Amino acid sequence: MRKFKIGILAIVLVLLAACSSEDSASGEGVLNSLQEKGVVKVGFANEKPYAYEEDGELKGGAVAIAKAVFENLGIEEVDGHLSDFGQLIPGLGAGKFDVITAGMAITPDRCNSVDFGEPEMQYGEGLIVAAGNPENLHSYADIAANPEITVAVMSGATEKDFMIREGVDEKQIMMVPDIPASFAAVSSGRAHATTGTEMTIKMALESADQEKLEFVSDFVQPEIEGVPSYGAAAFRIDDDELREAYNAELKKLKESGKIAELIEPYGFTEEMNVVDPALTTESICSGKNY
Repeated sequence: MRKFKIGILAIVLVLLAACSSEDSASGEGVLNSLQEKGVVKVGFANEKPYAYEEDGELKGGAVAIAKAVFENLGIEEVDGHLSDFGQLIPGLGAGKFDVITAGMAITPDRCNSVDFGEPEMQYGEGLIVAAGNPENLHSYADIAANPEITVAVMSGATEKDFMIREGVDEKQIMMVPDIPASFAAVSSGRAHATTGTEMTIKMALESADQEKLEFVSDFVQPEIEGVPSYGAAAFRIDDDELREAYNAELKKLKESGKIAELIEPYGFTEEMNVVDPALTTESICSGKNY
């Protein structure tokens, strides 16, 4: 009987240790584990200039900020993983990534799925059409006014919601996996336009050297909640320690003015893209500043 009790006790201790290990892996101890390994797995969408891969290297404004933060946390290597934008949050939840960062906009809805770090940058919307703008599109309202117009939008992007709120019928919206696919849809005539964050699609168009396409320079920003958008890194709901440590180092970068220095090489400017230090993720998630 004594041996049986000891056996039961041993099993219980093993199970408790396993549970403790699982708790540590899912929340407490994640930061320490990453520091010990010296590597953090980051999920990012190929969305230049926020996050993209070039010659095997992870680059972009959001990436530069994340690298600086993690380096200050004692984590020297950012192991980047390219993913479709719509798969970033599911991948984070499944443990494929430790953090996701690609200038992802903080929205009240997304705040139910992930815990965002504090805002890192702000941005508006942009529109790309066929060269010459044959449909004379200068706003989402123009698209809503013509039910024959089809717009290609990257899966998971906030622009779908923005357009619907501006009166665009969901039937007019064609979902595609990434920006190259959205350009291909417009250049082939399957869509009349594509939309996305201003800097992203503008720089992507310049890199693609697409003579068939044109950036609408006089695009009228929609006067709706969520514009401008505020991008931030996102963490699993229970990774409080990691997120709080990230925020602490991010605050130092903001206070020193280092943020502007990190993002300017990618085409961002302090005037247009640096976030007011008083703005918080909590106020955006609550809808107060959304």
